Amino acid sequence: MDLAEYSKCDGVALADLVRRGDVTPKELAHLLVEAVEKVNPTINAVLEVYLDRVEVSDDKSISDGPFLGVPFLMKDIGAGEKGRHQESGSKLMQGHVADNDSFLTTFFKKAGLTLLGRTTTPEFALGISTESELVGVTHNPWNPNITSGGPSGGAAASVAAGIVPIAHGSDNGGSIRIPASACGLVGLKPSRGRVTLGPDIGELWPGMLQEFVLSRTVRDTAVMLDAVSKPVLGDPFIIKQPDNLYVHELNAPTGKMRIAWTTDPWQPDGTVDSEVVNCVEQVVSQCEEAGHEMVQVSPTFDYEEYLHAVCVAWAFGVHMGMDMFASIMGRKVSEETVEPVMLSFYEYSRRLTAVDMFMAEFALNQFRRNFGEFFQQYDLLLTPTLNKLPEPHGKYSKMRKDLGYEEYMRLCEETKVHTTAANVTGQPAITLPLGQSRSGLPIGIQFMARFGEEDTLIRLSSSLEKEMPWHHRIPPIHASR
Repeated sequence: MDLAEYSKCDGVALADLVRRGDVTPKELAHLLVEAVEKVNPTINAVLEVYLDRVEVSDDKSISDGPFLGVPFLMKDIGAGEKGRHQESGSKLMQGHVADNDSFLTTFFKKAGLTLLGRTTTPEFALGISTESELVGVTHNPWNPNITSGGPSGGAAASVAAGIVPIAHGSDNGGSIRIPASACGLVGLKPSRGRVTLGPDIGELWPGMLQEFVLSRTVRDTAVMLDAVSKPVLGDPFIIKQPDNLYVHELNAPTGKMRIAWTTDPWQPDGTVDSEVVNCVEQVVSQCEEAGHEMVQVSPTFDYEEYLHAVCVAWAFGVHMGMDMFASIMGRKVSEETVEPVMLSFYEYSRRLTAVDMFMAEFALNQFRRNFGEFFQQYDLLLTPTLNKLPEPHGKYSKMRKDLGYEEYMRLCEETKVHTTAANVTGQPAITLPLGQSRSGLPIGIQFMARFGEEDTLIRLSSSLEKEMPWHHRIPPIHASR
């Protein structure tokens, strides 16, 4: 197998080749190294390759799971691996080493993946562009002058550029879906509680955080969801389990669904790029041709109340966590160790009270109830993933000194307001690379389903993957070129 063939296969295809004996896990590991050497100097997406593991990668040391021998990269925050660096994109955490395998990491290994390195993230995974003082800027393989999205921007750029077919990500306000949209990938945020955050965490950011992966195909997404969405003893709750394996939903009949759709920016005075609007309308037409009932309607809510509540919910207690990390690393939270916007985030957190959090949770509860009522009438909600096309580096950098935490959050929400809603409600949402701009940039479209109904998303996504395929689109910066 050469690099061109490797970089165009999805994870399931590579695992099938390993089982047939056409390629070995060690050969795949060497192809990952070759791909990193070829494209990473341009995109700066991979922080570290575990070269010690490359030479011992063989099918005897790997679990015989659905991704047998497939190279995989971990995001530099969230699920960790014992003995490996995890620095959270921050100088405050530089040199930090994880002290255990998270449950999700264990599931990745049981799935047969070979964990071979880690990818970039902005400092403490805040923001929609992957830029940090510690590791620099991660560039988009479609155009190195624009953002790859974030915070899972290193994962997205790695998958889009053909380094790996699938990579770990986490999503607290769109952190999987934003970079997936910017880089032309499939990005699913599972339902709240679908993927365990243990053992160190039960829930985080008032239930908004979920971890999963970014991929090129709906097939890899479905197979991975089967592999890692397993309840673990001690999880805060166990949500509705699917009736069938998610992989069985691939190519399954969707039936006629009632789908709400909107290009409303949701922000007062907000806008949606005309090319994004056109892409949404094309997808609406495709869904109508498939027999679905499409209704142009949008949930309504008090945006200012919602944004303030999200700001409080994300910030509450953050200062204590940062102080704890600083103590572990023998450092202090200061201008020397954290970026300006992150320092503002820290100070904002210190000023919050229990009453602030109580009122924020009250507002978020109202938001969730509102969406719950809305989804009594519709099976899905179709929206832009991002209101704007990927933009040049710098605008969303947390190194900016002219923005405080709340101003920064408002700026980000201008672009990704539709993604955060699913984190607040806990509902599953997926972005699919269903369009391209005139300049060739990917445009992602988001579908949001009822709580616990990832199966609905997989069925529809599989259908759209056939009717509006994207696999022929290869970015200019790619391991096969």
